[in-house]
Formats: sequence, C-alpha cells, structure tokens
Amino acid sequence: MTPDQTAPPIGVLFMAYGGPASLGEIPGYLSDIRHGRPTTRAVLDEITHNYRSIGGASPILGLTQAQVDGAMAHLDPPGEPARFRTYLGMRHWAPWIEETVGQMLDDGIERAVAIVLAPHFSSMSIAKYQAKVRAGLDLYRGDMEVRYVDAYYDADLLIEAFADRVRHGIEEFPEAERDDVHVVLSAHSLPVRVLAQGDPYQDQLWTTARLIAERAGLREDQWSWSYQSEGRSPEPWLQPQLEDHIPALAARGVDKVVSLAIGFVSDHVEILFDIDVEAQRAAREHGVTLVRPPSLNDDPRFVRLLAELVEGQAADAGWVVSDVRAASAGAPSMPMPEGTLDARVSA
Repeated sequence: MTPDQTAPPIGVLFMAYGGPASLGEIPGYLSDIRHGRPTTRAVLDEITHNYRSIGGASPILGLTQAQVDGAMAHLDPPGEPARFRTYLGMRHWAPWIEETVGQMLDDGIERAVAIVLAPHFSSMSIAKYQAKVRAGLDLYRGDMEVRYVDAYYDADLLIEAFADRVRHGIEEFPEAERDDVHVVLSAHSLPVRVLAQGDPYQDQLWTTARLIAERAGLREDQWSWSYQSEGRSPEPWLQPQLEDHIPALAARGVDKVVSLAIGFVSDHVEILFDIDVEAQRAAREHGVTLVRPPSLNDDPRFVRLLAELVEGQAADAGWVVSDVRAASAGAPSMPMPEGTLDARVSA
C-alpha cells in the first residue's frame, strides 16, 4: 500500500492521567475521578495535603508536553515535510481527551495513532483511556481511524533508560557499599480481582522488572518488587506496598535502598509524594537510606521510543513508509470490569 501524500497529516494523540494545576482545582479533579460522586472531607483534606507537600500543583502537564515535543522532533525533523500533527489529552483534567478528539476532528484529522504515557496494559488503565477516545468520537459524531499502542513494557529503549537510572542510583552510595545496596522496583497497585479477569498488568510489570534487573547487572538477591499508591476500597489490593516493604527489608538487615517506580514515566504525586515523602519517612524511621533516581520525563531514549512506537503503528497501517520496528509488546484488548474505580481516591 502506498501512503497517500495528499491526505491530511496523521494525528498523534498522546494521553496521560492529568492533575490539578493548583490547590483550588483539587475538588474538581477529584469529582472527575469519582464520576461526580461526593468526595468526603477526609479524602479532600488528605489529597490537598499531598499536593501541598509537593508544591501545590501537579507537574504532569508540562512534563508530558515536553515528552510530546521530544517525540515530535523525531517524527517530523526540521526541514522535512510534516507527516504528523501531535495532540495532548488528559484522562482526568484539562486538556480532556474527549475535547482533544473533538479538536482533531475539527482539524480534519482522518487517521490517528493514540498512545498512553504508561508502558503496561490494564483494563483499569490503558483500556479506559482508549474508551475516552471512543467517547470523544461519539460525542462529536466524528469518523477517525485510530490505531492504538497498547503496551511497550519490554521495549529495549525503555529497559535501558530504567536500568541506567538503577545504576546511577547505586552510584549515589560510596563504592565500598554498593554491593549492599538493594533495589526496589515498583508500580501502582490495582485490586487483586483484575488478575482473575485475565488482566496482563502484573505479568507485564514483572517482565519489565526482570529485564531491568538483568540489564543493570543486579544479583537475584539484590532487588525486589513492590506496589505503591494502594486505593481506599475495602477489597484486597496487589501487595506488598512500598511503605510496608521497606520496614521488611530493614528487618532483614538492608539499610541502603534505591527505589525506582517503573510504572510511571514522569514525576507526579505518586512519585513526588508517595516515594519522596511517604517512602522516605518509612525509610528514615527504620534506619534505611533511600535514593530515588530521577523519573524518565523527557529522557532522550524515552522520547525516541515514543516516536518509534507511533511511526511503527503508522507504518503497519500503511500510512507512512518507514523501516522503524520499535521493540514494543502489544497486549490484547481487555474488557473493562464493571464498577472499577481510580485507585487513589476510590473511597
């Protein structure tokens, strides 16, 4: 199939979770996450405290835009004909995914690649972003062919970027102590019931973790896995939680830890508060020195990966001619369980 050189640019919809830009936006943000259900005063106070602790606002919009800009520099290098037009949509705050889809339709976009800034597929995460794209098409009564990047948890560039952070984290300790440093890799917890529904999330996380450990040259006894940011619903959640795992490591004699979240690709409250504040507090209380390496943010390898994933999808669809074959893994689409809630404010 020969790409149509007269067709409109290929739209690229980058999607992320979203976050409040000020403390005053937190009530509306929580209302959206909770689908309009009232937020208790205790939850509002807790989330406000968390955001106040990290400076009063989420940095995710600016960081995601930097990732988009970096990917765009690869997709359409300066001086070459433009093939793509990028867009940014957030799941729970402005710019909303549905409204961004409407803008794409107004711009005459007929073909698009959609990618979430999260490497691991779950029916409680990636599938919901994709549902919002479809909701936007329904809302604005538009027709646009969309190709989705479902997952990229084992992409070589992703693994190398994370492994590099592990190595640099270990190097924060004196050379004589580095063999004793323990690495904890983590990601957002989900309700245990997702596993019974065949959700690939946990298997993909563990694959990413094993590949990172191998690339970073870690011994089997030098690293472990943990979840974080458990929600408030009464059902069981995937364990262990990071704030409990650190004391358990301390009880085994571990006093030096590198904590790296591999389920997130940029700084936001689940890193800046859950690790930098809560996990650090647990570490101090148990005599553990904890180092948290920088998040991926606009790491050159990561933004290059995003571009390769997008171009690979467009090439597979016959929209562009490309030799790109990104090292990504596509998870099958999963049905969304009824009544699922977003993790941090599900109470």
